Amino acid sequence: MADESWWFRFPQMNEDSLRALERAFDDGYADFSGAYGAGIENFFNPLLQFLIWFDDLFTGAPWWLIIALLAGFAWFASRSWKLVAGVTAAFLAIGYFGMWQHAMSTMSMITVCTVLAVLIGLPVGVLMARSDRAQAIITPVLDVMQTMPSFVYLIPIVMLLGIGRVPGLIAVVVYAIPPVIRLTNLGIRLVDREVLEAADSFGANYWQRLFGVQIPLALPNILAGINQTIMMALAMVVIASMIGVQGLGQPVLRAVTNQYFALGLFNGLAIVALAIAFDRMTQAYGRRLQRYRQIAND
Repeated sequence: MADESWWFRFPQMNEDSLRALERAFDDGYADFSGAYGAGIENFFNPLLQFLIWFDDLFTGAPWWLIIALLAGFAWFASRSWKLVAGVTAAFLAIGYFGMWQHAMSTMSMITVCTVLAVLIGLPVGVLMARSDRAQAIITPVLDVMQTMPSFVYLIPIVMLLGIGRVPGLIAVVVYAIPPVIRLTNLGIRLVDREVLEAADSFGANYWQRLFGVQIPLALPNILAGINQTIMMALAMVVIASMIGVQGLGQPVLRAVTNQYFALGLFNGLAIVALAIAFDRMTQAYGRRLQRYRQIAND
């Protein structure tokens, strides 16, 4: 029976060879980190200073001004007093339960992450829409970014840059950027070919066709991608708090490690409130654009 056991065991690499391979990867990355880590850290230093300034801007602003700006954005996005009232009530509750500073730190980080994701994701999505070869190359990379456990790519980031805001921002952007890339690509590819032919007949060049026709018509899909990017960035808040990102994730992490149920529940609900507020605002604005597009087509 012992001789037949190989039928039931998957063939594996020799344990010593596996350890040698793992050690080679670890030593190689450690050497790379030691040689280039300081330079890469200096490269990201302006971004760190901007993150600190932006966080101070949010946390230092009067609470009533922040709520007024959010209510104004909710009205602009939806033209709905119900959404304005819901957003206002959510942020008043966050402040009333003593989570305002952490919520503002989270908002500042999510805002910067979303802007970076859009600035990087839009050109990549346009490139994918323009070239089938680029789409074939980039799509597997996006698949890996979306399916790789976030704890795995935290390891090389922390080894390279240590703990702090910049490593957290990089981790959040890597985790949250795929939706805006995918939906930008999809939205541009779904633009009616007849509309593009009409633009060509009027003598539009590539850039005029892109910014005057394709991106405006793809904007509802792009906004859906931004919506999902915001949601994924908020989902990453708790994990990013493990490497020094300030915000609502830190009290949740402290609640998990010390078994504080109420602390974790309240801060978790605050994250949910932020997610719902931004989800409703971006969705409402996307629906408004869709209605305007249908009216223009009619």
